[in-house]
Amino acid sequence: MGKIIFYEDKNFSGRHFECSNDCADLMCRLNCCNSIKVESGSFMIYEKPNYTGNQYYLRRGEYPDFHHWLSANDSVSSCHLIPTEPGPFSVRLYERIEFGGQMMDLVDDCPSIMDRFHINDIFSCNVTDGNWLFYEHPNYRGRMYLIRPREYKRFSEWGGRSARVGSIRRIMDY
Repeated sequence: MGKIIFYEDKNFSGRHFECSNDCADLMCRLNCCNSIKVESGSFMIYEKPNYTGNQYYLRRGEYPDFHHWLSANDSVSSCHLIPTEPGPFSVRLYERIEFGGQMMDLVDDCPSIMDRFHINDIFSCNVTDGNWLFYEHPNYRGRMYLIRPREYKRFSEWGGRSARVGSIRRIMDY
């Protein structure tokens, strides 16, 4: 079980809301979010309600202002609790929509999709085991997307603005 606390003001002050699982709309409880404590577990937070908009992965720790989770603003409107199990991890990547083109299997972290598979874009994927983070740029930089076990026929199904995937990381207790 996880626990995350959202605060309206920086440095863990002002009104706050505690959450221990998924929440589709935090804005009915807080006006904004300027600091966060993750007391246990890990969470994906979203700028917009219903798990949409920019996504940020937070593991156990303190985030005294929104810059610490790499956001440009104080908008946090929904969150997912992410189970972090020891494994196994398995994702099948495709260079075309609906599982077409070259297929690539991945069972561990990949800091550079280009270096490993010689492609820049992932148009679809099938996650059979574990939770993953897709990053737009190599070395785990740029926008990130939570990829849970299921089939994704198009990059838009994981919230991607494009098919660009620069790196991939397993979500586990590091």
